[in-house]
Amino acid sequence: MSISDHRKAIDKLDAQIVRLLNERTRHVLAIGELKRKTGEQIYSPHREQAVLARVCRLNTGPMKNESLRAIYREIMSAALALEKPLTIAYFGPEATFTHQAAIQKFGASVEYSAQKTIADVFAEVSKGRADYGVVPVENSTEGVVTHTLDMLVDSDLKIVSQIVMRIQHCLLSNCRRSQIKKLFSHPQALAQCRLWVQNNLPHVEVIETSSTTRAAELAAAEPNSAAIASALAAEKYKLRILEADIQDNVENATRFLVLGHQCSPPTGHDRTSLLFGITDRVGALHSALACFRRYRINLTKIESRPSKRKAWEYYFFVDCDGHINDKRVANAIRLLERQCNFVKILGSYPNTE
Repeated sequence: MSISDHRKAIDKLDAQIVRLLNERTRHVLAIGELKRKTGEQIYSPHREQAVLARVCRLNTGPMKNESLRAIYREIMSAALALEKPLTIAYFGPEATFTHQAAIQKFGASVEYSAQKTIADVFAEVSKGRADYGVVPVENSTEGVVTHTLDMLVDSDLKIVSQIVMRIQHCLLSNCRRSQIKKLFSHPQALAQCRLWVQNNLPHVEVIETSSTTRAAELAAAEPNSAAIASALAAEKYKLRILEADIQDNVENATRFLVLGHQCSPPTGHDRTSLLFGITDRVGALHSALACFRRYRINLTKIESRPSKRKAWEYYFFVDCDGHINDKRVANAIRLLERQCNFVKILGSYPNTE
């Protein structure tokens, strides 16, 4: 076939794709109308996971699964926006990694609302000014985001989904590396790139900022300066990427939580997050954790935080495999409630790791 023949074939396929996308969207809108009548949430994380898994199984190449998921993310985002205008609050400002994670989950067709603090994200969703919220909860290098854990203690919101995103820090500037005199960075981004900075910019003045986006903004405004930030921030502030992937750990990733009002149904591959408080007695924590062992439930995380209500009193945050509606998980939690003075289910959601 000639180039002209291939292009004619592509044009014909494009016409079919557009027709099928609109046909698919009409079915989505019909489902949305049925959901509204029964009071169901429009966004369905469990269905999203099923769709993405199925299209990847159907894929025979040459397109990569990652590319196919990105395409379907935007198809679903466009459909969501037609079903119901969605607003996603996120821990901002714009072009941070949390913003990037929110776009990765919800696509480009919904509305985004940057919030100054994690508490503000919780408040926006709780008060109905946003449909969902996105906040960071832990980084594979630097550990948990304690403010998010503390907010979960008293909030009525549920974890409805999670986003695990590889964090790729970049050195951004409009001058050459040899001309850099100041380096702007958020403290956590700097901590994740400490060795690289020590080896490559040992004599540069390091100035901490409130966010990676703010670092990029300052680097764009001040001569002979640079920032550690995302490629998205480079695009927003028209900075050049002098060096990509400068994080010390190539496996550096951050886990983000999607906050909403209702947990999704089981998918068969889920995670449940909960917290509990124990009485001050010998073996109390061992007895609590034994509830999960008894029903052979794998714990994927445990973290302690001061309760802030009484000196030396702690809450324990736990992630485990399974859904709250699974029989073994439900039995373990009932047993846990008899062992503890406080148990709270934070959410059950698809395990996307």
